[in-house]
Amino acid sequence: MNRFHNILSDIMNLAWPNLCLLCESPLIDGERYICMNCLYELPKTEFKSNRTNPAADRIYGKIPFEKVTAAYHYQKESKIQSALELIKYKGEKELAEMLASYAGTRLQTSGFFEGIDLIIPVPLHKEKEKKRGYNQSEWIAKGLSRASGIPYDTRHLKRMVKNTTQTNRNIWERWENAQGLFGLRNPEDLSGKHLLLVDDVLTSGSTLCAAAEPLLNTPETKLSFFALALA
Repeated sequence: MNRFHNILSDIMNLAWPNLCLLCESPLIDGERYICMNCLYELPKTEFKSNRTNPAADRIYGKIPFEKVTAAYHYQKESKIQSALELIKYKGEKELAEMLASYAGTRLQTSGFFEGIDLIIPVPLHKEKEKKRGYNQSEWIAKGLSRASGIPYDTRHLKRMVKNTTQTNRNIWERWENAQGLFGLRNPEDLSGKHLLLVDDVLTSGSTLCAAAEPLLNTPETKLSFFALALA
């Protein structure tokens, strides 16, 4: 039966091959969503330090943190831009999980996850999440959790206000637009924990910092940050 299933699967792949989401070349065994060539072409950051790097610079001086990193450099009209647009606007949430898992495996070998107790994705407002059908940051958190073995949590941090888009805003406008957006349920559950806050793109840092504020109000909480891409 298994042999028949494998033969049928091979025939179907020949007739309707799975294609890379970025270059549309046929995927081979072991490839998921994008081909290995496109995966290797994505501009990885390869930061040597978790506290002094271009991603950490976006957070430094705004709120206290333990570690900050981003997996990829965001470049316009590039494959990483295409990947992020597929994730955010085209329903390819599994691609977010795959890219985060790949990044998380590299971070695991560097010791980035040491001491972190829980991964928390930056939440969308419930209306926006219902319209989109998912929160891309949650799927990024799933990928990091799969790579690191650290659980992720969507119960505590909530977006309380539906703000307007951050696109085309300057740094001050982004900061002002992000204030008071987030609230925390049952903060006592997070007391004393080291939390990794996760988002898709780190630009000015205003959204991550706004999401961090209620978390930092819990006793003895430590915060680190991960973004899939640094713009």
